[in-house]
Amino acid sequence: LSVFAGALPNTPPPIPDVKLGIDMPQPATATPAAAMTASRATISTPRRAIGRLDTVVVLLIDIVFRSLPDRVVAAPDPAPPPNYERPPRTPTPTAKVRPMWANSVGRRPLVAVTITLYHPIRTGATDGAPLASSRDRRMTATRPIAAPQTTASLPAQVKPPLHVLMAAPRGFCAGVDRAIQIVELALAKYGAPVYVRHEIVHNRFVVDTLRTKGAVFVEDLHQIPDDGQPVIFSAHGVAKSVPAAAKARNMFVLDATCPLVYKVHNEAQRHHELGYDIVLIGHAGHPEVVGTMGQLPDGAIRLIETADDARTFTPRDPSRLAYVTQTTLSVDDTAELITILKARFPDIVGPAKEDICYATTNRQAAVKAIAPRIEALLVVGAPNSSNSMRLVEVAERAGCRVSALVQRATDIPWDRLDGISALGISAGASAPEELVTEVVDALRTRFDVTVDVVVTAEERIAFNIPRELRDMLPPPAA
Repeated sequence: LSVFAGALPNTPPPIPDVKLGIDMPQPATATPAAAMTASRATISTPRRAIGRLDTVVVLLIDIVFRSLPDRVVAAPDPAPPPNYERPPRTPTPTAKVRPMWANSVGRRPLVAVTITLYHPIRTGATDGAPLASSRDRRMTATRPIAAPQTTASLPAQVKPPLHVLMAAPRGFCAGVDRAIQIVELALAKYGAPVYVRHEIVHNRFVVDTLRTKGAVFVEDLHQIPDDGQPVIFSAHGVAKSVPAAAKARNMFVLDATCPLVYKVHNEAQRHHELGYDIVLIGHAGHPEVVGTMGQLPDGAIRLIETADDARTFTPRDPSRLAYVTQTTLSVDDTAELITILKARFPDIVGPAKEDICYATTNRQAAVKAIAPRIEALLVVGAPNSSNSMRLVEVAERAGCRVSALVQRATDIPWDRLDGISALGISAGASAPEELVTEVVDALRTRFDVTVDVVVTAEERIAFNIPRELRDMLPPPAA
């Protein structure tokens, strides 16, 4: 803060009223606009916030007036110094304020200004006219109370500190990585177009990137011409009717269904063959649920979504009941539903190993680990990504005041991050790490960011790609 005193006498009289004119243009980098509340504002008696000038500016000015020295040393030469500004024509004390820069700390605006205080030597004096004594003439130049700072010496922004905790594991799982690799290798081997039924994974950035490389995404096989090009099924799996229809048209199919989804398909099929009624815990309409229910005849699987469903469900034979689950559910929610089913049907049969995949479990555990240490969580992922949405819910239940899903840095809810000092970041299993980096870079533009990685598990799982594409893999490292 640069403060200049005008030609004040050795013992300045009380300043009962100071008229303050402020012209604060909106710089392109000044956000939010709360830091620039006045395009033109006037204050009388600076210890009260009047007009549209923010209180924090008034308080700064108030501090300046309270700290004025009792005397001002006369300049050794009557010539004005470089920071001289001619006092305006006024018989009362005045202050001129120039904005230097503006920013915000949380919800509190922070404005740095240059304040020049003027006080008349005698009422009615003409600007620039010689004064009565040589001493008065020597004092026509302004004298800095504190060493002036130029705009160049001030930071472009004052950034509040932000401690970012990166949850690990996060982002791509083995099934997603395999699916994307299948599309890329198919394009490299067979050229464009390569047709993909449904989004290969639930992430718009991934889908758009593959589309630019020549992938064509469709929702139904009838949208694909008979041109002999590869047709890829997404990582979520498909009903049995889909590969049957592809075979009838002699399509060249590459199946990118996650092996852990195949595990659920096989369990449902095995239980059905043993004469069990099947309960599927999952979300209606999700492609994985559609694919799992499509493994068996209509009516063979009953979908359970909520605790109420589990309490009211009535099987045909309670002694011949089995359950499977969607792989991307909330671990805690699923455990609650299974507990209810087991209490009602003690003979119900479950999978030998839980169906919720390792990646879903690990990412939720990582969020739980950092939740007590953060005020907000950003989950990088897509709204149609089940595992991403579950991470948002896990953080909310763990006590995070703010838990938000962002697809890109442009989706960051800046207004909800005001005033926070600790932020967590995770990413759904279909979100690439470059989007996480993009979010962190965006945070750095507004905060002084420090990053710590919190690791709760190590993942070394990898799945094989289809045999047709293995010749396109790079040779293993020596």
